Amino acid sequence: MASTNQGNFDYLFKLLLIGDSGVGKSSLLLSFTSNTFDDLSPTIGVDFKIKMVTIGDKRLKLAIWDTAGQERFRTLTTSYYRGAQGIIMVYDVTRRDTFTNLSDIWAKEIELYSTNQDCIKMLVGNKVDKESGRAVTKKEGIDFARQYGCLFSECSAKTRANVERCFEELVLKILETPSLLVEGSTGVKKSILSKSEEQIDSSSSSCC
Repeated sequence: MASTNQGNFDYLFKLLLIGDSGVGKSSLLLSFTSNTFDDLSPTIGVDFKIKMVTIGDKRLKLAIWDTAGQERFRTLTTSYYRGAQGIIMVYDVTRRDTFTNLSDIWAKEIELYSTNQDCIKMLVGNKVDKESGRAVTKKEGIDFARQYGCLFSECSAKTRANVERCFEELVLKILETPSLLVEGSTGVKKSILSKSEEQIDSSSSSCC
């Protein structure tokens, strides 16, 4: 998956990162969009980044939303599920509670707030660089993903292991789904982007 310039593109896809606070959502996003790693403080409300990529002969603009995991921001982030073609559920392989909360909280949120029936879901176990502290086995992750109809991957935002592959697998699956392609096509991409920009403007001003 190669980066490309921000000029012309064939599709615009909206991706959403969800999961408990501290699992590394912001670090994953930074690792993917800027090839760097920072131990970041918790996201306040919602953050938003654009990444231009080329897969095959398709130029794609990815609008990636990083949501806060803390409960007090939960109502703020529900509207960001709207129109997402891909949702990435992230947990920390060294913190079992972040895994159990996937079914207790996050999978239920997707069911409640996702407006897209064909939305592609992906489960990502982050922080595999801390293998000695692992509290969730890979098999448990695979079993959960199978139960909820998700793609599955483990990665490390810190070492960048598998980070690009996570996003690439998700985007490839979106590209294979006709209804999602229609949504991301040239006809509607401008309205999706303008709505996204309006949302980020309003969220920035309301949660600072």
